[in-house]
Amino acid sequence: MSVIGIDFGNESCYVAVAKAGGIETIANDYSLRATPSCVAFAGRNRVLGVAAKNQQVTNMNNTISGFKRLLGRKYNDPHVQNELRKIPYKVEPRPDGGVGIKVQYQDEECVFSPEQITAMLFTKLKEDAFKELKTQINDCVITVPSFYTNAERQALLDAAGICGLNVLRLMSETTATALSYGFYKQDLPAPEEKARNVIFVDFGHSALQVSACAFHKGKLKMLASCADHVGGRDFDYALANHFSDEFQSKYKIDPRTNKRAFLRLLTEVEKIKKQMSANSTKLPLNIECFMNEIDVHSTMQRPIMEELCAGVLQRIETTMRKLLKDSNLPLEDIHSVEIVGGSTRIPAIKHLIEQIFCKPASTTLNQDEAVSRGAALQCAILSPAVRVREFSCSDVQAYPVLISWEDGTQRNEMKVFEQYHTAPFSRLLTVHRREPLTINVHYEPNSVPYPDPFIGSFHIKDIKPNANGDPQEVKIKVRINQNGIVLVSSATMVEKRESEEPVTPPATANGEQQPASPQGEEAPKTGEPMDIQEGSDDEQARKDTKTDSENSGGGGSWTQRVSRWFTSSDKKKKVVTKSVDLTIDCKTHGFISNELSNYHELEMKMIANDRQEKERIDARNALEEFVYEIRSKIQEDGELSAYVDPDDASKITLQLEDIENWLYEDGENCERAVYKDKLATLRQQTDPIRVRCEEYNGHEQAFNELGQTIQLTYKAVEQYRAQDPKYDHLTETEILNISEAAQKAQKWYEEARSRLVNVRKTQDPPVKVSDIRHENQTLATCTSSVLNRPKPKPPTPPADNNAAKDQPQNGADHSKDQQQQQNQQPDGNQPKDIEDKMDVE
Repeated sequence: MSVIGIDFGNESCYVAVAKAGGIETIANDYSLRATPSCVAFAGRNRVLGVAAKNQQVTNMNNTISGFKRLLGRKYNDPHVQNELRKIPYKVEPRPDGGVGIKVQYQDEECVFSPEQITAMLFTKLKEDAFKELKTQINDCVITVPSFYTNAERQALLDAAGICGLNVLRLMSETTATALSYGFYKQDLPAPEEKARNVIFVDFGHSALQVSACAFHKGKLKMLASCADHVGGRDFDYALANHFSDEFQSKYKIDPRTNKRAFLRLLTEVEKIKKQMSANSTKLPLNIECFMNEIDVHSTMQRPIMEELCAGVLQRIETTMRKLLKDSNLPLEDIHSVEIVGGSTRIPAIKHLIEQIFCKPASTTLNQDEAVSRGAALQCAILSPAVRVREFSCSDVQAYPVLISWEDGTQRNEMKVFEQYHTAPFSRLLTVHRREPLTINVHYEPNSVPYPDPFIGSFHIKDIKPNANGDPQEVKIKVRINQNGIVLVSSATMVEKRESEEPVTPPATANGEQQPASPQGEEAPKTGEPMDIQEGSDDEQARKDTKTDSENSGGGGSWTQRVSRWFTSSDKKKKVVTKSVDLTIDCKTHGFISNELSNYHELEMKMIANDRQEKERIDARNALEEFVYEIRSKIQEDGELSAYVDPDDASKITLQLEDIENWLYEDGENCERAVYKDKLATLRQQTDPIRVRCEEYNGHEQAFNELGQTIQLTYKAVEQYRAQDPKYDHLTETEILNISEAAQKAQKWYEEARSRLVNVRKTQDPPVKVSDIRHENQTLATCTSSVLNRPKPKPPTPPADNNAAKDQPQNGADHSKDQQQQQNQQPDGNQPKDIEDKMDVE
């Protein structure tokens, strides 16, 4: 199982995975690391990623992009209404007030939520990761903008749940960037030293995020984060509006009145914007057949672009200065300014950074992949499937959070989390209540870029007064979890009771009680303290009776009277505390469980439909390809024309034309089985022609191989007759056998050749290539079994038994005894015998 980090951007997405060798960014099926955030619907299937982006102009109404800005928002949201003016597809309100995206899918009009569209994109990213890693993808960390509210974060979690991803954490993009920067740094200060403060500027396609982070060895802490809904696309729109005004006066056409033309203009403007980042010269803009078959031409230069985008640059400067103020960092305490995001390549942005922070922009990080790499690192740290060293990440809550509740007619409100409070974090609140309580959680008014500051309403049930009718203590935990979502996570009611227990001596074996020990040890208690009812009638009666007996000085046995001398008449009071978990009914953002299950099932059905549709299209393409291939081969001068009768070729050609016409008319949307049946029928007619061609073309090579084997056999026989030492171990019978086999093979060879002389190529050959190769294999096997048999080894002279008996048994004296034997033996052959014996050992 692998863990991945997903950088979900407004324009494109990146997926990174943590491996043994480090962090690697995964390439998609187009060998690109960036997968466009596009989802398209074409007929009966979905098109995702790069393929969807490529057909955006031609299939504009059914190609969805920029849906990240619609997540978790209502249709009447001013932010959504502003976005609707920029998107070409249809959007309508849903029954719950949310955003509905209307498309044509499977010849029907369908409405999908932004969460469903996002889940479709995540499905594509998940499939790409599976193809690359060849293992199941379950755990992931997804990055979100730091300015996302509860509603947007919950919407993203719902999208991940729809496609079956287990999100270990929603991580702020700025925090992921900081982790990617600090994880591999070996020179970070120790915990007791002064922190290293780094500014991160993330300027992407649709958002600007600037954050300050303090680093120590093994941990990072976010100090502040500021953001604005301004990005590289604002530069594109400024340039597109400029060119639209120019074309309106120059060519009398207005691209803003034509969605397709304006989309083409935005694509060209983005290209020229990227070119101006590296060139300060005047650059041309040329678009052919732009509108009304008119070719348009213009030019643009960097200073003019900066002048046109002065308002955008002013917003960027304001955001950076706000961060400098909120972080309370002097300029001299800032170590460096790191930039990420594609739009930071604009020279004006780098100039602003140097002007505000008095430090040049540093490009230590990969500007496109840093966020996904940080997410993959965080996923590896959190997942038990991967071993990685710990690195603590402390995020911040971007907006102040308030809670409110009503106490009778009075409304109470308090701030539980200040802006830039540490996250994750829990705060325990204590209230005294007699009845159930409803707590409303919301952001501080005018602090969020969201029309409704509502976070959630949490109704705490089962609160009741104590036995005396007094309020009971209720502990409420308000938490910012690891996903940055604020919620009331738990509520506990603390019940306190006072119980009285008499201090009694232990009983004896005959049932009588023993006096209490002088040390005052208590008898073992039986039962739970909470079961003792304080102030009951039975207990009071027993107490009164006992008091009377003591005052009279009599009553009971002698043992009982003695035990009362050593036993105190007082009862010990004890406070019993019991914690009761309370039920919480919450009303907050996001889908309920039933809706999520239904959306998940729908997504699984669409995935299965995509798979079936791909198989159907592949079958159709295979049939179409086969029609074109066979028709070209059986026509005159074709590869198969010589092996098919002209009448048969004409019939097959007519049949192929009928199938071709059927494919583009009635057979365009048939099921896969129909295409496969027609392909099988065609193959039954054309496969004999193809096989016939292969047979005739393979005859020559097969006959050559057989003839070569025969010649090699005859040559070996001649060498044996010439008494070649290589074959002197063979017998005459064996040579006669292989000679006869060669003669038999040669006879078959000549007969087969003669049978093929007068055969037309339009007929099936009487001799198959397989027959020739079988004959060749038979001869080769017979010959090799004789000629390749190794010569027998020469006999080995017998070893000297006496010498073996006299050989010493002790390994330590072995070399010494050998030396003595060599000196005593006058025979010159004795050293050879010793060597033989040594070889044996």
